[in-house]
This record gives sequence, structure tokens and C-alpha cells, in this order.
Amino acid sequence: MAPTDRQPDRQSDGKFRDKKRPSSQEDGPGDLRKARASEQLAELEEKMPGMAARRAALDVLMLLRKGRTLDNAFSDCRTFNVLEGPDRSFAFNLVNTSQRRRGSLDQVIGEYLDRPLPKGAMEVQDILRLAVTQAAFLETPAHAIASTSAELAGQKRETAGYKGLVNAIARKIATRGKAQLEKLPLRADTPGWLWRSWERHYGATLAREIAAAHKAGIAPLDISLKPGADPDLYAGFENTLSFSPLHRRLPAHHAVTELPGFAAGDWWVQDFASSLPVRLLGDVSGKHVLDLCAAPGGKTMQLAALGATVTAVDNIGTRLKRVSENLERTKLSAETVKGDILDWQPTEPADMVLLDAPCSATGTIRRHPDVVWNRTEDEVRTLARQQGSFIDRAFEFLKPGGILVYCVCSLQREEGEDQAKAALARHDTLELMPLTPNDLPELPEAITREGYLRTHPAMRLKDGSMDGFFAARFRKRA
Repeated sequence: MAPTDRQPDRQSDGKFRDKKRPSSQEDGPGDLRKARASEQLAELEEKMPGMAARRAALDVLMLLRKGRTLDNAFSDCRTFNVLEGPDRSFAFNLVNTSQRRRGSLDQVIGEYLDRPLPKGAMEVQDILRLAVTQAAFLETPAHAIASTSAELAGQKRETAGYKGLVNAIARKIATRGKAQLEKLPLRADTPGWLWRSWERHYGATLAREIAAAHKAGIAPLDISLKPGADPDLYAGFENTLSFSPLHRRLPAHHAVTELPGFAAGDWWVQDFASSLPVRLLGDVSGKHVLDLCAAPGGKTMQLAALGATVTAVDNIGTRLKRVSENLERTKLSAETVKGDILDWQPTEPADMVLLDAPCSATGTIRRHPDVVWNRTEDEVRTLARQQGSFIDRAFEFLKPGGILVYCVCSLQREEGEDQAKAALARHDTLELMPLTPNDLPELPEAITREGYLRTHPAMRLKDGSMDGFFAARFRKRA
């Protein structure tokens, strides 16, 4: 554990600054809460080694149950953000793996329960999920799994009554859990409605390959280089790959801000698939481009770096602030506008519009495994209706002859191919500009027969996979 007289940097993956913490009189409320969290974890660790990381992991899972996304749960969890080094990595892997394999974990746990746990005991379920995760994936000694699981249950009034049950089940899971989990079918970690939708769209074989890619482990780190950045910046990293001149793939790395070139603004984090839609616009230099639903700003930075005059629009102020911060760090320029595109109106028509519409994000499950459990079939239908309205508005913003690229980080046909066909049926003056291998020479297999872009996690690029993305390119007839 970190000493409490040093100030943790939440953006540096548990590394601690050399400067001393200010006195408590100078601390803000957030600093005091961090100090208390650090002290509490230090006490737990002194009482039973290994408890700090497990307590933090359980706290992150609690935030997920309260509706946080996985990224936000990590960033908002004080007990996680005061961890450092191996403790932080262990907690991160505990949470990430427990979400990635949640369906399988729950099936194993269910074999030891006479009846499902009541809704008020979901934290007990989380404790048991962490126990199976340790047994099946992290090679944790059986005695450590049982003792720490029971201790976690005993720490809170609402879970203390289950301490005996947790202890008994955790002991069995510690010795049998891995073998039980290995017998479960591949589809155990995908909700039935989602699996069936992939089978309809992609066929049974590819649906299985997508599911296998999701369970393969934590995704590597993809970055987009700013034109002019040193191409050899990452030559010293092991297993560094390049799928295009402005792309680099690094091994999974959580201390992103400590990597070479971050502070200088030479690059930004962006999955390779996410970088493709901007390229479909062609030459954007000197063009006025509207980037709609722009946050967190990867495509905005791409466009600005390629010489476009960019107006980035998003309806959430905190997300738009992140766009501005990324632009400032990378020394790129774009206008940022807070507005709902269903109400907002540009001052003049644009040469090009990029619409990265709100979607189910099922294409990002390999990076955000919580998405699997936070989406429903009804929600996809609701999003699809909204996406149609967004396309109609984006079309209105175009000059005659202008280009619109619609994209979503979704594997669902309702949000991709069906949206493109419906838009063409609604607008007589909207025409499809089919993609050709010349648009994506390094990835021609991502171009469908209809001329759309479709990537998925089972699509291999030299080493490893990529997010699922759909994009369609249209022109507004003059």
C-alpha cells in the first residue's frame, strides 16, 4: 500500500508523485477522501494480506451495479485509485475478468446454491464471482481465496450474515471451480438474445468466433499517431505492431499517461477499427466537417490533424470537455459546440458530416466487457429509432454534393446495415457511395458486398482482433 503522506495521481495507474501531500488543512474534500481510503485499505492489509486489492475490486463491482460503466467505475472508485503496482494490476484483472466471464461464473456459483440469492444480497454474488475468478484464471492459492472471501463478507452489515455460506462455497470453488468452468459452453458468457442476433446476422460459425474473441482476454492498446510524430517512438516496445502509417498497437497498458509521447500530444488512444470511418471521407484538407456526437474526440483529432476545419458537437458538457482537453494536449484545433443535434442547427451547411451515433456499443465488448450485461434487446430497438432521426438531421446539415459517413461501434444489424438501407429509402436525394478495396487497401475483407464497412472482433489483423464497427458512406445529390 502507498504511504498516506504521498499524493496519488489517478491518471497514472497507481504510480505516486514524488511531491509530499499538503497538510489536511489545505486538502480539498477529494484529497481527504483519498487519504481515508488509503488508510482504510492499509488497515485491511495489515489485518489480512491481500485484502486491499480485493476490497477495491469489490467496490468497483458495486459501482457497476449502481449503473456506472466499467471505465467510470474504475475512475470513480477511491479504494481502487489509491492502489499501486501489483495490487492495482490484480484488482484490475479481477474486475475485468469477472465481467468478461460473468455468465460462466454465475453458472458455477449456481451449482452450490439451493436457491438464488435475494436481490438484497448481490454483493455476496460479487464476492463469489471474485472467488471463482481467482480460482479459474489468476492461480490464487485455495486458502487465500477462502479466507479473503469470508473476510470480505464479514466487513459489512448487509453481507455479514452470509459469511459462513461464503466461506463454505469459496472453499469448494477454490478447488473445483476451474474444472467446472472449463466444461461450460462458449455461449455461457453471452446473453441469449445477443447470441441469437449474431447467429442471424453472421451465421453460427462466425458468432462463435466473435464470442471466442470476447473471452480471449484484455485487449491491446491501439493508438493513432498525429501526422509528423516520430514513427520510431515505440520501436523499443515489445510486440509493437502497425496496421497503417498512423497506427501503432502496443501490449495492454493501463498507465497510458506515462507512455512516451503522451504529454507531448503525439498520439491519442483509438482502436484501429474506430479510426477507419474518417478515412472513408477521403481528402478532408480545407473542408468544413461536422463531427456529430464527437466525444471522446478521437475522430475529431483525426480530422483536425488531416487539415479539416472541424466543428465537434456533443450534447453532454463533461464529455465535450474531454474533447477540448484532448485537443489541447495534442495541440490540434477544432470548434466544440454543446448541443443536441435534433435541436441544434449549424450556421451554414457543411462539406462533410461524420455521424458516430449513440449505439449499443456491442462492438466494444472486448474492451468493455460490462456492455454484455448492460444492454437489452428493447434498448437496441430504441437506439435504432433514435439513429434514424440522427441520420435525417445529419443529412440536412450537408451541402448539395456533400458526403455523410454514418458509423456505430455496434455488431447489431439493426444499428448498421438496416439503418443505411432505411435512410436510402427515406431520402430520394441521398445516394450510397459504395466502398472499394482502394478505400481500405490493408483491410479489404471489411468491405461488404453492398459496399459498407463492417469489422468484428474475429477479424484478424496480423496479431489480435479489433472492435466491431459499421460505417456507410453517402452523398447528397446536387
